[in-house]
Amino acid sequence: MVIERQRGRYIGRNKSTAYQDLVWTVATAADTQLNIAEQTQQTLATIEQNLAELGSDKTRIVSAQVYISDMKNKPVMDQLWCDWLGDDPQHWPQRACVGVALEGDVLIEITVTAVREQH
Repeated sequence: MVIERQRGRYIGRNKSTAYQDLVWTVATAADTQLNIAEQTQQTLATIEQNLAELGSDKTRIVSAQVYISDMKNKPVMDQLWCDWLGDDPQHWPQRACVGVALEGDVLIEITVTAVREQH
């Protein structure tokens, strides 16, 4: 079996990896001058795009980790997360949210594991 890797913009790491029926991806906002709501929206859109590139989508996410630079921003992120996922509990993944020091002006970073149809 071949491991599929999707290059990102950083050296030493990829934005997404897939093996058999699993996909792993990570994202931050491209524009770190934005506020938490806008960075969250950009990050979620990138997650969705990364999953699509490897044959999955947000309804197939099984696990997510959200890293947020200020836990005071968690309610804003939570609302955008819920809006993005939709109302069907069958599409809601397990999720953890942790307050961490992120690089530069990055306010949020999200990693997910999703399922896809085997190639």
